[in-house]
Amino acid sequence: MIETDILIIGAGPTGLFTVFEAGLLQLKCHIIDALPQPGGQLAELYPKKPIFDIPGYPEVLAGDLVTNLMEQIKQFQPGFTLAETAETIDKLEDGTFIVTTNKGTKHHAKAVAIAGGLGTFEPRKPQLENIAFYEEKGVEYFVKDPELFRDKRIVIAGGGDSALDWSIFLSNVASEVTLVHRRNEFRGALDSVEKVQELKKLGKINLITPAEVVAINGKDHVESIVLENEGVQQVFETDYFIPLFGLTPKLGAIANWGLEIEKNAIKVNNALDYQTNIDGIYAIGDVNIYPGKLKLILCGFHEATLMCQSVYQRINPGKRYVLKYTTVSGVDGFDGTRKEAEKAVVKSID
Repeated sequence: MIETDILIIGAGPTGLFTVFEAGLLQLKCHIIDALPQPGGQLAELYPKKPIFDIPGYPEVLAGDLVTNLMEQIKQFQPGFTLAETAETIDKLEDGTFIVTTNKGTKHHAKAVAIAGGLGTFEPRKPQLENIAFYEEKGVEYFVKDPELFRDKRIVIAGGGDSALDWSIFLSNVASEVTLVHRRNEFRGALDSVEKVQELKKLGKINLITPAEVVAINGKDHVESIVLENEGVQQVFETDYFIPLFGLTPKLGAIANWGLEIEKNAIKVNNALDYQTNIDGIYAIGDVNIYPGKLKLILCGFHEATLMCQSVYQRINPGKRYVLKYTTVSGVDGFDGTRKEAEKAVVKSID
């Protein structure tokens, strides 16, 4: 049995930052995540893509933000149960919880924070007869490491921001980039559409619309795809096929925990502490919903901060906590380390 003060379900940026805010309150955290490494979607879907709306960072790669968050929470020694999903939850008579994963790992916590982002998610796959055979053999649903496509021929299918952005980015990596969309119109950002148009004129992107990929060929790896364009089929040689049709989010087993669900998200009390309809269970980040909700990383950081204050009062009823700025109080880690601002030199002037 793993014992902790706060059990965090989801190791994305909101879940990781929760460890820091809880640590300031001397609360111990443990994190469960279905992925094999911390970072959530930032690590799994777009580690090399820049993020522009993190305070203090004019631009930061998603993977670097995860690295920085991990460094920030290192002092507070969080535990991790990775590559496992939270399956069942039992509330004990004393108000604490037992959460068991799909692999039978049990966790005993005084409070539970669901920070699962979009929940468990699967890529929307094109309906091609043999596509499963080619997965990880030339069919990639995510661009985890652009270097995989260095000097390779790639075909990207899709009409949204992800397809446009990766076509632009990989035009400087791959030897040949072909973007296929079943319509002439794209539903991505205007500047991205214009950039693709410019790269097409320069010969750095092949743009084929309206067209669809109807078949994949190759013995042990993708060797070509079959395009259908206005009823005419043509074989197109390629090393990789990257269908980017978005994700299908699912709450998974959490949807069966008796929580109030709206639009595939968990309803919370945003007027106070982001608590769900079950006392002691909170939901923060993209997984929750409330009037005026914005699915932004910085909003998740804010929600995590207020939630931790509430958990502190739950665990220490009646005990007053005086909020101090870290520039004044410093940060004391569970590993015995301390971070603090440099003390001013006190010296009289003759």
